[in-house]
Amino acid sequence: MVGLFFMEKQRVIVYIDGFNFYYGLRKDARWKKYYWLDLVKLFEMFMRPNQELIAVKYFSARVDDIDKSLRQSAFFQANNENPKFKLIPGKFLRKEITCFHCHTLIRTHEEKETDVRIATQIVADAYQNNCDIAIIVSADSDMVPAIELATEAGHKVVVYFPPHQYSSNLASL
Repeated sequence: MVGLFFMEKQRVIVYIDGFNFYYGLRKDARWKKYYWLDLVKLFEMFMRPNQELIAVKYFSARVDDIDKSLRQSAFFQANNENPKFKLIPGKFLRKEITCFHCHTLIRTHEEKETDVRIATQIVADAYQNNCDIAIIVSADSDMVPAIELATEAGHKVVVYFPPHQYSSNLASL
């Protein structure tokens, strides 16, 4: 009798650096049509027959500009319809800096906690054996230590660069 061999599906989690992804799309008008992606559907298209997408973890801070906030909320709400989509919020803080040359006070914003949250999730998922493959969508070299730890834990890690984004440190892993 010939035995049947069933290969267990590899579990895949995608980690998206939201602002890195968004600003990559924004750099070229041809990418604007992709602002409203169904992220789970997009990454399911990348799965091989022996892979199963477990989750798409999207890391981003909520902007405080009213118009941008409404669009961002609509994007989050649409993607939240899929139970595989997980929004993991960071913080978006107002920041005041002084120009070195003219000493003018400049009001700006800074995203906080996102990189640490991504790295923490990658390492936690690797060591809790929540996935077999981690796909990181970012060009932020701050992810290198987390990727190294996930790899040491025996997990395959793949990096996808957002459009118009690149990191030689990530590319060399």
